[in-house]
Parts: sequence; C-alpha cells; structure tokens
Amino acid sequence: MTLQQEIVGTAMQMAVVNLHPGQTVYCEAGKFLFKTTNVTMETRLSGPSDNGGRQQSGGGGGGGMGGMLRQAMGTAMQVGQRVLAGESLAFQYFSAQGGQGTVGFAGVLPGEMRALELDGTRAWFAEKDAFVAAESTVEFGIAFQGGRTGMSGGEGFVLEKFTGHGTVILAGAGNFIDLNPADFGGRIEVDTGCVVAFEEGIQYGVQRVGGLNRQGIMNAVFGGEGLSLATLEGNGRVILQSLTIESLANALKKAQGGDKQGPTGGLFSTNVG
Repeated sequence: MTLQQEIVGTAMQMAVVNLHPGQTVYCEAGKFLFKTTNVTMETRLSGPSDNGGRQQSGGGGGGGMGGMLRQAMGTAMQVGQRVLAGESLAFQYFSAQGGQGTVGFAGVLPGEMRALELDGTRAWFAEKDAFVAAESTVEFGIAFQGGRTGMSGGEGFVLEKFTGHGTVILAGAGNFIDLNPADFGGRIEVDTGCVVAFEEGIQYGVQRVGGLNRQGIMNAVFGGEGLSLATLEGNGRVILQSLTIESLANALKKAQGGDKQGPTGGLFSTNVG
C-alpha cells in the first residue's frame, strides 16, 4: 500500500503522513512533529530490517539463544555504524491503530523536503542528516566512501543508503534542483555541501580544485570553496540544495559578530567569538 503523504509549507516544509491501520513509518530521532492519538510511537535501536528488533518465532534455525544473540549483534553493528556516521542512535516508529491516523515530520533547517518512491531496482544515497522518515519497507543503511575520497571532501565521507520498496522522505537546506549529469555531458562538479541525494548508478567522488599552482591557491583562499569539489557522473537523478550548512553557520556567526573576515576571507578568516 502506497504511503499517503503531503509536503506542506514553503520556507520550512514539513511532511504530513496519513497512515492506514497496520502501516508503519519510522523517522530519525528529532524529526517528529505531531501525531493523532490513535498513532502509537515506539523508540527502538534497531532498523526496520530487523523487524523492530523482535525475534520471529518459528522458521528454520533462527530461534533460540543463538538467534537472539545474532539479532543482538546485528542491532549492535547497526548502532555502531550510526555512531560512526554521526547519526542518531535510535529510530522512532509510528503505527495507526483502529483506523487511519496522521503523523507529521520535519527537517532541522529552513528548506525543502522531497518524497522519493523506491521500487526495489535502485538504491538512493543521501548526505547524512538528510533522512527524515520512511515506510518500514524501506531499509536504512550507512555507506562509507573510500577514506581518501571522503576525507578530502569533508561531507562526502559518510552517506545514508536507502533500499527496498516504498516512500522515503528527505530534507535539505534552501531550495532543491533536480539534475541528471547525462544532460550535461555526463559529469557535473558541485560544492561538496550542496549534494542532497542521488540514485544508485551515479558515481560520486571528490576532486581537488585546480592544482597546487597560483590559480589553485587563489580558488582555495579567495573562492570560498575550500580545496575540493564533489563530482557526480553517470545517468540518473541528482538532488542538490541551494544552501549549505557551512554557509548558513558562517552567516549566523557574522550576524552575531563572531566571525570577522578580512579581505581575503576563506582560509584567513578569524573567529573571535
């Protein structure tokens, strides 16, 4: 059954989800807004693929102490991955009882939200903190980029991965734009903080801005982009955001008088807050 949801609002959007009896949706801790009284809420450490952390009875070889131990180890590994990725430790699960119910979710920054429909053929990858909520038929995972690529790109080290069937809701900062690198010669280069999500099949990497020459140093020091750009190659959907968390944080510091930038800005900014 398709998840009935509506994205409402402008500058700070939220998702209003209508749940049928028996339907379950889960969110990252801190993304819940409101619910009707017939919607139950339960906080668990396990992801939806673990059946809520509850051991199934019956089946071949899955029960008993060994099955419980494997279940506990699987949950511990999931939690460990989320800790390394800087994600919340737990998920909150919502289910409607005795009739249709309503639950609302939102991101944490002013910006847009997007509902993606997964059909089981392609996974989606998103920058960490983009995840808001998903059907219980969608599996949440962590994908680690290669150490060299991720370290040089900052935000690119850890990605959220979504597989399975159903609806997943993501949020970002500012406005969204949908692109396909295939429409631009097969490759686009963007600020590492502007990537919200992309389909499986898109090759994601990080490259240095210019060489270690005069122009490369000018780009890094005066351009405000740092030393790296994200690269997206292939044929598939890419979602970018117009506002980065870093630029928002810098603007707030500047407004509060906590970030004094000289004429060079960039690498030579000073923080006196």
